[in-house]
Amino acid sequence: MITNVSLQTVWVTDVDAAKDFYVNTLGFAEGDDVTMGDFRWCTVHHPGQPDLELALMVPGPPLDDEDALFVRRALAKGSMSGGGLRVDDCRSTYDELKAKGVDFVQEPSDRPYGVEAVMRDNSGNWWVLVEPKEYSQADLEGQSS
Repeated sequence: MITNVSLQTVWVTDVDAAKDFYVNTLGFAEGDDVTMGDFRWCTVHHPGQPDLELALMVPGPPLDDEDALFVRRALAKGSMSGGGLRVDDCRSTYDELKAKGVDFVQEPSDRPYGVEAVMRDNSGNWWVLVEPKEYSQADLEGQSS
């Protein structure tokens, strides 16, 4: 039986730079960082959620050359999605991270489901910061996608 999601790959351009960004800029905790031959296994996780690790991986094996090239191009364009990060106060988190030099592509905006902002990590992955609020289906009606 599956009990939870415990690992998610985040494609990065440089493992050391990405690890520094996630740990020292976003406040994540270090996980594993081991090298096995030519393969490096490096993970980080939110301190309050150690059971969900992000594996920071440079595009390469097990991807074939064509797929690795696709991922590298998507990172360069800034079109890869890293996911969503829940925050207590989107506007103050935005201010804090902006002061640290984090690249934002969308300032905090009110949405029916909460306040959200969109940032990019130092590899080009975009992450949505969401300060959620209670909402109903009626709150979403008439919203464009």
